[in-house]
Amino acid sequence: MSQWIDPPERVEQRLLIAFVDLTRFSAQSRRLGDMEIAAVMDAMYRRVGAAIAAAGGRVVKFIGDASLIVFAEDAVDTGVSALLDLKQELDAHFLEIGWECRAAVKIHVGTAVAGPYGLEDRFDLLGNDVNTCATLHSPGVALSVEAFRALSPELRQRFKKHTPPVCYIRVEDPRPFRYTAR
Repeated sequence: MSQWIDPPERVEQRLLIAFVDLTRFSAQSRRLGDMEIAAVMDAMYRRVGAAIAAAGGRVVKFIGDASLIVFAEDAVDTGVSALLDLKQELDAHFLEIGWECRAAVKIHVGTAVAGPYGLEDRFDLLGNDVNTCATLHSPGVALSVEAFRALSPELRQRFKKHTPPVCYIRVEDPRPFRYTAR
């Protein structure tokens, strides 16, 4: 594996960082047994892993219904394109099996400390930019300003500016739901 994807020691580097998780997963899982949930999540993990590996990225970890994914900084267009395709594939899959879940994708370009952690030296990714990515609001696909600026002009056309806070959402996604306290 390349140094960026599997460094022998922890290294701070700029990467495309992404989270993919499911909308309405909690509601869906309350209606099902644990074995069915486990089977569906296993199938999702396999789909995510295959798609990301085929595009040259790496799944850092799965966290329930979420995936933390990275691509090299010089592969931003490839990574974003793969994530857009993955969202479409996952949405079609969940529709086909009758689950009300859809993929929410959050993408950021920033610096993180990547490398081995813990007793088993398992690869992980930590840092403020990982948290920045995790907190993006995504009605479908959202890019941070940094991710948007790293895109080619052709791929930028698939996104529009959304505020506040500033991020870019895919043109075809609906406006995000806003909770208003009464």
